Amino acid sequence: MDDTVSELEEEEEEDSEPSTSNPESSSEEETSEFVTMLQERARHGYRLAASKQMVGIFLCVWVRADVMPRVTGLRVSCVGRGIMGYMGNKGSISISLTLQGGSSAAASTSLCFVCTHLASGEKDGDEVRRNSDVAEILKRTRFPRVHRFSRLPASAPSSPETILEHDKVIWLGDLNYRLSSTGGGGGGDVETRGLLERNEWRALLERDQLRAEQRAGRVFGGGWEEGEIRFPPTYKYLAESDTYAMAALSSSAAGRPSREKKKRTCDRILWRGEGVEQAWYERGESRFSDHRPVNSLFSIRLHHHHHHHHDGSSLQATANKACCRQRRTPPAGGA
Repeated sequence: MDDTVSELEEEEEEDSEPSTSNPESSSEEETSEFVTMLQERARHGYRLAASKQMVGIFLCVWVRADVMPRVTGLRVSCVGRGIMGYMGNKGSISISLTLQGGSSAAASTSLCFVCTHLASGEKDGDEVRRNSDVAEILKRTRFPRVHRFSRLPASAPSSPETILEHDKVIWLGDLNYRLSSTGGGGGGDVETRGLLERNEWRALLERDQLRAEQRAGRVFGGGWEEGEIRFPPTYKYLAESDTYAMAALSSSAAGRPSREKKKRTCDRILWRGEGVEQAWYERGESRFSDHRPVNSLFSIRLHHHHHHHHDGSSLQATANKACCRQRRTPPAGGA
């Protein structure tokens, strides 16, 4: 049995530096692109299960039409982590659903999709703010109880109320973690740029703040996984260009040299739960945004009353600014 759930995320940068997004793009153009996406998904037999926007964060979940009758318990929860720790310019949107088994032997499987935009900042120690955002999102995300008159089977287990109570979780978005320089001063930045030019991804990942914070047990511990990254940092690009943006912070009076903004492995996709296998993890090359889109395809095992047998299900996730402009065609079946 092949079941397909496709997830899409879009967000806007709320950083301190000026945006390099295309100034010619308009709200009408964005609407047209979204309508085109709706039409394309419908042509491939997908239906929109749920969507939610909070300021610049947008999350929608698509389900294959023949699977849609088995989707129950759709719920949404938002957490603001922006100004004063509660405004929606930073934070999360989470969508919870339960996929009922397609046979008498199949049990239900709960899925949670979490789209986040975490704290920005270039200074050493700003990763602590991002870690705090993750902790608060996990703490404050609460899904409303499913009404007793919903179409859930009477034998179905109680619906999860928190992110970590779900069987499978996909966490994605602009996590804003940087590539840290080493050695101090500008030399570390030059060395990082050299690693980028030589496509030395493994060496670059040793400088990745997120991986470092995970190794230290300060964020995304307890079963969270991410696939191997074999692509360059996704931020920050000049609009309509393959060139990383350079922030010249020079002062002729003080005679200080210009320095480069840290490149960021911002756009990430992580998962949690047994029976989740990643088929691909890659970035696209859309030039519309100052970010590059990142997408992943997962194959998941659905729960069964008889544990020796599992249904196969495929799930596609995309994380990016305005990612509806660059994505793969949704798969027609399971991976």
